[in-house]
Amino acid sequence: MKQFMDKDFLLETETARHLFHDYAEKMPLVDYHCHIPPQEIYENRRFEDITQVWLGGENPDGSFFGDHYKWRVMRSNGVDEEYITGHKPGKERLKKFAESVEMAIGNPMYHWCNLELRKFFGYEGYLSPESVDEIWALTSDKLQNDPKLTVRGLIEQSNVAFIGTTDDPIDSLEWHEKIAADPTIRFKVCPSFRPDKAINISKPGFAAYIGKLARSVGKESLDTAQDVCTALTERLEFFAKLGCRASDHGLDYIPFRPASEEAVNAAYQKVMAGGEITVEEAEAYQTYILLHLGREYHRLNIAMQLHYACLRNVNERMYAKMGPDTGFDMIAQTTCGGDIAALLSALDTEGQCPKTILYSLNPADNEQLGTLIGCFQSSEIPGKIQHGSAWWFNDTKSGMEDQMRSLANLGLLGNFVGMLTDSRSFLSYARHDYFRRILCNLIGNWVENGEYPNNEAALKKIVEGVCYNNAARYFGL
Repeated sequence: MKQFMDKDFLLETETARHLFHDYAEKMPLVDYHCHIPPQEIYENRRFEDITQVWLGGENPDGSFFGDHYKWRVMRSNGVDEEYITGHKPGKERLKKFAESVEMAIGNPMYHWCNLELRKFFGYEGYLSPESVDEIWALTSDKLQNDPKLTVRGLIEQSNVAFIGTTDDPIDSLEWHEKIAADPTIRFKVCPSFRPDKAINISKPGFAAYIGKLARSVGKESLDTAQDVCTALTERLEFFAKLGCRASDHGLDYIPFRPASEEAVNAAYQKVMAGGEITVEEAEAYQTYILLHLGREYHRLNIAMQLHYACLRNVNERMYAKMGPDTGFDMIAQTTCGGDIAALLSALDTEGQCPKTILYSLNPADNEQLGTLIGCFQSSEIPGKIQHGSAWWFNDTKSGMEDQMRSLANLGLLGNFVGMLTDSRSFLSYARHDYFRRILCNLIGNWVENGEYPNNEAALKKIVEGVCYNNAARYFGL
């Protein structure tokens, strides 16, 4: 029987162990998509205890912060919400979490938490109800006193070279400006452009948001869809000056319904006047904005990330109580693969197709994405169109293996830009270690099965590429 989570965790063959320890483990990290707040990086926040890091809680404004992966695990174990996002004492909340994690055999959460305890706190046991007292004492002491366990310390000891945060077009980016001006911050932190609120014309709050977008560019109003495009371009150029490398779109599905400017403006103005529009009218507006942004991303050398196939906030009672991003989302079935292809084709026909990374929350779309990306590659950069890393509910051992096998079957795994955390936790860099072990194990098995030659130079290039070099090239680091 193997020891639990030893140094060769998940590495089944000698080749896998060699690739991980001699190559993958040493490479810097490019966390090109995450949700960590830049303010906490600049201020070098220090957390009080592990519960604050892992479970978060309620902000003063009534919104919630924390890791909703963990919240879902606790809810699945029948834990009362007061222990999950509420105001119970931190140690009591940690015990409820430990009781839940003990039941999470086969869930990546079990691995993530124990990897974090080992990597950042040197704890060689494992999280359980019986170990809570020991873990609470150890982690509280280190978080409060160890200089390596501030926010910046966590990032530096994780060997992070680049962080791409997620930022709204109307954001002032003041914290990014402060980070860029601080020579003591030795890793790069740049904003990513998240314009969903300007695209989701049928969702509540659209008109109010457009008013904020107008004010962010010194206007009283944006009277046409063209005005919206102009405002988004102005904000995108501001983001680019602060090093923006990528946009991020989190849409229910990707539409493609071209229409005349007159039709698009009519739909836009109807909504701004308080009226309702049809699905077809909404999709025409969304297509218009997406095409405009695609051209601008190409001009500014900014990668376009498209996330889709999520059905959000399906528990209406809890959404009303807690708001979005609190763990009440699910995989959706969509049929928009052809529309994504049509969007890229329209941009490609104009010679303005940007670098693009595609993520579907539905793993059934893996093969479709694998074939789609092959239709729009070019000599601009290897792997210009990417099948993105296993996202959200697919961010599991089997999900990562499935995504990489699909990419390898239908494209070039060797040009993959690799892992991202997509996380709100500064401890989540351990997930890169998890991914790299899975990657090396997959490749190691192919080599030892005689499916790929034991070519040291080629294997080194592939592993180091997927871990760091491809992303560094893709995002121009």
